Amino acid sequence: MPDKHLSTQFDSELSSVSSRVMEMGGLVESQIQQAIQSLGQMNAELAQAVVNAENQVNAMDVELDHEISSIIARRQPTARDLRLLLAVAKLTANLERAGDEAEKMARMVLSILQTGTPRALPVLELRVASDLAAGLLRKALDAFARLDTATALAIVREDGLIDQEFDSFMRVLITHMMEDPRKISSSLDLLFLAKAVERIGDHAKNIAELIIYIVKGADVRHASIEEIEIVLR
Repeated sequence: MPDKHLSTQFDSELSSVSSRVMEMGGLVESQIQQAIQSLGQMNAELAQAVVNAENQVNAMDVELDHEISSIIARRQPTARDLRLLLAVAKLTANLERAGDEAEKMARMVLSILQTGTPRALPVLELRVASDLAAGLLRKALDAFARLDTATALAIVREDGLIDQEFDSFMRVLITHMMEDPRKISSSLDLLFLAKAVERIGDHAKNIAELIIYIVKGADVRHASIEEIEIVLR
């Protein structure tokens, strides 16, 4: 009976950590969406809201890290439970970094507005990649909630689409700079933004790989799509 009681407590603690992760993920998703909107609308208020949310994201990251360390020390979990906790620690780190990228985007929007640089730039093309990255992160969080390895594999595949969009956007920016050298400075700002978007996609992919690690116990961080498919068979 005492063993069952301890097991129930442990399950409750795991559930609480997972809920907090989803809450943190929702906050980061909101940051990314607001950063994208602030970019599309060149809206200082939205951009500032993203910057202001960063402290809360950082605080949740620290709290979750402390809680996970405490659970491991007190419960000394083994096998899948330990994999879950270690993976969640890495997952929250990826969420925090995705939030950092959203903040970078927002700060750049504020910088562009403050310096009054030209706005006749290919922001719409960047919006496509931004929406893809935000969508991938949302899928990754949903997949984590269900420990869905099929969706995790799909996310790893889709990350390549963001890379393609980034390459395409790079070509558009280079064309703009060649046609009008006065746009070089603001184009470099947009290149910085595009790189932040690409990194958000990378963090979503990292989370997908962690889901596979939790379920299968296999580290697929540097594996090819074909090798991951073999792991999931």
